[in-house]
Amino acid sequence: MSTTQASPIDVPAGTRAPVEVTGEHPADDYPDGELALDLRWWSAANYLTAAQIYLRDNPLLRQPLRPEHIKPRLLGHWGTSPGLTMVHTLLNRLVRRTGTEVLMVTGPGHGGPAVLAGAYLDGTYSEVHPAVSADLAGLHRLVRQFSTPGGVSSHAGVHVPGSIHEGGELGYALLHAAGAAFDDPDLLVACVVGDGEAETGPLAASWRLPAFLDPGRDGAVLPILHLNGYKISGPTVLGRTSDDDVCRFLASQGWAPVVVAGDQPDHVFRALDAALSGARRTIADLQRRARAGQDVRPARWPAIVLRTPKGWTGPRTVDGVPVEGTQRSHQVPLANVRDDAGHRAQLAEWLRSYRPDEAFDADGRLVPELAALSPRGDLRLSASPRAGGPRFRVRPLPLPDLTDYALDLTGPGVLEHETTRPLGELLRDVITRTSRADGGGDFRLFSPDETASNRLGAVFEATDRCTQLPVLPGEEHLGPQGRVMEVLSEHLCEGWLEGYTLTGRHGLFATYEAFAMVAASMVVQHAKWLQLAATEPGRSPLPSLNVLLTSTCWRNDHNGFSHQGPGLIDTVAPLAPEVTRIWFPPDANSTLVVAEQCLTSRGQVNLVVVDKQQHLQYLTLDQARTHVAAGGSVWEWAGTEEPGRQRSEDPDVVLAAAGDVPTMEVLAAAQLLREHVPHLRVRVVNVVDLMGLLPPGEHPAAFTPERFAHLFTDSVDVVFAFHGHPRAIHPLLHGRPDIDRFHVRGFTEHGSTTTPFDMVVLNRMSRYHLALEALRRSRRVPEGGDRLARLCHAQLDRHRAHVVDALEDLPEIRTWTWHDPTRTDIEENR
Repeated sequence: MSTTQASPIDVPAGTRAPVEVTGEHPADDYPDGELALDLRWWSAANYLTAAQIYLRDNPLLRQPLRPEHIKPRLLGHWGTSPGLTMVHTLLNRLVRRTGTEVLMVTGPGHGGPAVLAGAYLDGTYSEVHPAVSADLAGLHRLVRQFSTPGGVSSHAGVHVPGSIHEGGELGYALLHAAGAAFDDPDLLVACVVGDGEAETGPLAASWRLPAFLDPGRDGAVLPILHLNGYKISGPTVLGRTSDDDVCRFLASQGWAPVVVAGDQPDHVFRALDAALSGARRTIADLQRRARAGQDVRPARWPAIVLRTPKGWTGPRTVDGVPVEGTQRSHQVPLANVRDDAGHRAQLAEWLRSYRPDEAFDADGRLVPELAALSPRGDLRLSASPRAGGPRFRVRPLPLPDLTDYALDLTGPGVLEHETTRPLGELLRDVITRTSRADGGGDFRLFSPDETASNRLGAVFEATDRCTQLPVLPGEEHLGPQGRVMEVLSEHLCEGWLEGYTLTGRHGLFATYEAFAMVAASMVVQHAKWLQLAATEPGRSPLPSLNVLLTSTCWRNDHNGFSHQGPGLIDTVAPLAPEVTRIWFPPDANSTLVVAEQCLTSRGQVNLVVVDKQQHLQYLTLDQARTHVAAGGSVWEWAGTEEPGRQRSEDPDVVLAAAGDVPTMEVLAAAQLLREHVPHLRVRVVNVVDLMGLLPPGEHPAAFTPERFAHLFTDSVDVVFAFHGHPRAIHPLLHGRPDIDRFHVRGFTEHGSTTTPFDMVVLNRMSRYHLALEALRRSRRVPEGGDRLARLCHAQLDRHRAHVVDALEDLPEIRTWTWHDPTRTDIEENR
């Protein structure tokens, strides 16, 4: 650890470490004239930050401040903002001096007005939003729009050019920064981490990044841990932790921290400039040596611990109560300025302390000497082409032909195969096709220690698990340039993938279905980002976020109830329909087709739910393509309707399935009905795209009324076997004809360490339950129905006795395959 300390700041006794000035340039290599200009730029940024929070008019205070100039609702966060504007100012300086390509990730995204101020001052915001022009009229729009109806939100969201991280829900900044740096060797990601955010679980795990970041092929992440001491209502843990202990913790995770602290701007600016320069020098040296073939592992990446007062340069006291340097400056330091003349006068004094008249000319334009401080073109922090802006480019994945991975079938429901294994072979070749000579590429696989378990192990024929840590003799598939990111944290896997796709690359997060819920809120937040980005000027379409849920609730029978949970489906289903898809491929070939569609899509959250275990296979590759494109099909070969039926001829009952295990149980139920009540007209429907159930206008993939009727009719009862919770289906069907006729069976939160068939029995979704429900809901009671009902009840009783005694399923269950004595060929799905 080393410390670049400026003037004293009020922190607990014993927190101060020995002073050691470090950096690429010594602290006195910051000429007074340059420092003075940077401080003026900082003041202009701070002025615009505060003005956005408070003002609706009179943006440069060229009139006496009156109540009507103040917004009626004061929304925003001042406390973190001066630190953010300082970092932005000095990163500008670093870029101007070195030409380094820098992406800034702002963890305290509630400091959105500070980030927006920087984007306005460097000209990017006006380029993207011409109405917010670089003059007095534009300044008026800038301040008026902030946190107001019809304006922009208070965080660093999609409306802020150069941002890939909103920072609303805390914890993910360093994850997104890491994802951005992976495979981008020329990029430096400066990531500001707030000390409130540092208390979250995902951020705490994020410090392990040095174990995965390869200086040979990746860019760099420079964490700036901003300790201003307080969150919204009290002190922070790290804010009250000594420098020594903070630095020891960071060092234990693989970082080489430097401390910068103080409350005198000129001193802190010099110290932080030296720290940034020194960090860049260290990073360049690490990367140079690694790319020359030297083994620099374990690399010690630089990090900066920055201590400045919360609400710095704002009101010191309000009504005699301390504000600067306390939690009271977190949001709006002066809250009653419209009605309290004293507060209003204090606000005017505070705002004028930034000397806006010296920063902006008579026309409201930034004066030339300050405008010159921003880097040029794409080197501006707010104009980075990596951040989804107008010059953002996504290289399409060179996907192989699926024919090379498809299973050959002689008929439906006969061959058993691990459904995800062909997908692993496809991903292996995607990795090969997208890999560069330096070990980088455009595709990574993220998984919590489950790649082989999830039957995706073929990828290890092309790459390794990524690690920068020592590899012991006898260990396999571990290496510094591995493209499989395995770490036992769903937060890290999800966040890294988000950062990777937010900067234009492609990937897949494969996880046990139940434990995907650990990162459920992250998926929600990413969907919100994609939803807003789709309509934001200057934002280009991003690669989709692809999540594979396997080791599913129905076949995690060996692990038990804790591993059985389809909750992420419930979480994603209600999200913005234009950016969400939930897929239930019934077999391996349809999984390949779904994967192809997901990997080539843009701006989506794709949830793919398919189990990894041995399952019956049903569709040829051509049939799978037709089925996936349609979103759902009538499987005529499984039903008892006459082929080529007329539109006026409806079945007696419809059996429908979404999911691999539900599909098998529906087919087995259909076979029972065929054998015991052959005159009952049964239609079998398989749904692969769950969003097709939504009414037209609710989702781009929604089945048309004609297609919906083709599948389910408009009046016949439907017995629907669903992979997830039954209650997830009815909200999707709302608005369709007579939804009370849909009778859904699914996972009802009954689980245990038991057999596969016992799982469907416990949740009342077995073939026998489905056959009984079909008899109950059929339009007519066919001859033989009572005998079949008695058989189903007897088989359920027999199962319950057998499974306890033999500890396995009945032989006829274990060996069941589809058999239709009347048809031997695979007919086309309709």
